Amino acid sequence: MAEVKRGDRIAAPVHGGHGSHHGHGGHRGHGAGHPMSVTPASIGDYLVRVGCDPLTEAFGKRAFSPPWRGSRPVDDDNAQAVIERVFATPRSETAVAYLHVPYCQNHCLFCGFFENVWRPEVGPAYVDDLIAELAAKSHTPLIASAPIDAIYIGGGTPSALDADDLARLIAALHRYLPLSADCEITLEGRSYGFDIAKAKKLADAGVNRLSIGVQSFSTEVRRRLGRKRRGEEVAAFLAELMALGRTSVVCDLIYGLPGQSDADWRRDIDTVSRIGLDGVTLYALNMFPGGPMARAVENGKLPQPATPAAQARLYAEGVERLTEGGWLQVSQSHLVRSLRERNRYNASIKRGVACLPFGAGAGGQAHGHRWRNVIDIARRREMVAQNLAPIEGLALVPSDHAAHAMIAAGLETGRLDLAAVEALRPGFRVAVTPLLANWTAAGLGELRGDGFSPSLAGSFWISNLTSGLTAGLTAAATAGEAGCGF
Repeated sequence: MAEVKRGDRIAAPVHGGHGSHHGHGGHRGHGAGHPMSVTPASIGDYLVRVGCDPLTEAFGKRAFSPPWRGSRPVDDDNAQAVIERVFATPRSETAVAYLHVPYCQNHCLFCGFFENVWRPEVGPAYVDDLIAELAAKSHTPLIASAPIDAIYIGGGTPSALDADDLARLIAALHRYLPLSADCEITLEGRSYGFDIAKAKKLADAGVNRLSIGVQSFSTEVRRRLGRKRRGEEVAAFLAELMALGRTSVVCDLIYGLPGQSDADWRRDIDTVSRIGLDGVTLYALNMFPGGPMARAVENGKLPQPATPAAQARLYAEGVERLTEGGWLQVSQSHLVRSLRERNRYNASIKRGVACLPFGAGAGGQAHGHRWRNVIDIARRREMVAQNLAPIEGLALVPSDHAAHAMIAAGLETGRLDLAAVEALRPGFRVAVTPLLANWTAAGLGELRGDGFSPSLAGSFWISNLTSGLTAGLTAAATAGEAGCGF
């Protein structure tokens, strides 16, 4: 898996995406999970002690602020009619699309969303399904009314598909979707089962960005995770992709893995620089309770992963080593080395743009709604045969969804425009004034006029900052209702 794709991903920063990684989106889709019932946090929960080390001591753990928190579910009896209206409503702005391939060659320990074991014989029929879905939806106003400027083919392991199947899928994207002239088309994959011949065919078909899930170049660490290839082999494959020169090439690295030493992490960073990749994403391990890695740690089969404080130090070291080497940090976790790497899909998702989902398990959002395509392939085919939209988890996005997206995107890119959020939610600036003053004094960021910029420490704790400012949205809304006599 790689990047942010289907929503909040396995190893992704817990403030979340896609899924990617991964998730790349729940994530089975870009934030298109079932609505969550949680106790609202208050601004006071995010005040930190001034004088502590902001990088390692600001918070005890990383918060989770999913963009779908507060979504209102659409009744199942009305879901089909509502989703039909969503697809019948045209867009006025560009969108992105996500295609999901729910097959993996094996279940890696760090992954909490394994779905189906890959078998070569399932590939052609699944691609047939995707192409049929693209054709069926291509004339709907939601799809056809405005350009699509980024597509992410994620999973799972899309690169496991046969080269000919991938080529005809890419051809179908060009045939059925209103792609912009410079549309970014990303294919996610792993080095196992992938070769240069397949990469050439993908580039010929129109893929212009490859996102490879590496996690670590340490062979020992990789073996613990369930990865099949040695670190040196993965590095050599990435170097071959770069030498091919046909696509942007990016990879993921995870810090804080069980048994991963500080020296392992430094070598990972140095390897990325030596290869000269176009981009790299640095993810903190997010170990799921009850997942395969958590069970292995509990049973003593794996050492304990890094603490949040240790993760913070690894994050800071990774960012500093890369930026000192000439890399540009374009978001909290993503750094680029060349102008060829646009990172358009992931940046768009953080801004809350419409995401059009295709394939089993893909999640999307548009026109104030979010939903997930049915993940079970057999059930999905049955619903299509019955002329039903194969969707589930349809919900109305929260009332402050646009403001939340603006907060998340602003913090991600290094400057939050407070006046812009205030325009969407009057009273926000007053509500968060104590919080921003506290964070500035504590070293988590800098407040200048209407802009707040996270420091390196603030970037590590970005999910907590997002959660704190989201609590400010709630406080402003409550104050506004009280002022109106509600």
